[in-house]
Amino acid sequence: MILPKVRDPRFVTIRRGGTLTDSDHHLLALWAASCAEHVLGLFESVRPDDPRPREAIEHARAWVRGEVKMTQARAAGGHAMGAARDLRGAARHAAYAAGQAGVVAHVAAHELGAAAYAIKAARAAAPEGEGEVAGRLECQWQRDQLPDAIRELVLDDQRLRNDICWSVFDC
Repeated sequence: MILPKVRDPRFVTIRRGGTLTDSDHHLLALWAASCAEHVLGLFESVRPDDPRPREAIEHARAWVRGEVKMTQARAAGGHAMGAARDLRGAARHAAYAAGQAGVVAHVAAHELGAAAYAIKAARAAAPEGEGEVAGRLECQWQRDQLPDAIRELVLDDQRLRNDICWSVFDC
């Protein structure tokens, strides 16, 4: 579970009654794509011939550039999550991170899903006993990638949703 029961209007676009600008929505999608791409190798090392997670990340970026429609990015995200279903551990979490990044075009609040699953992937890939440290390092890396325009929004979102995101944002 990564989405709250009540949608935060800061993650709903202005045209849908919220306060999120298109430019900030695009920044959220790009940041989510970066988070997912950072751990993508954990999936690709297990399934090198499965392009679905990489395609979801590419579709998120293509949506920002106006090259694909939201529905295409959302579908690519769903396919990436499909790639995760029969896996376990780091590879599964990395594929879910990519899927979450792909669906940010549809629901901006999935940006935190991409980040949370990437942290879970880093934790799962770490040597025995080093998962927590690896997760904190991944979380810090993600925060270092945040554009100034959305930094406070994302950090506040992490604070508010940390409990439903497996408490991965305690970094």
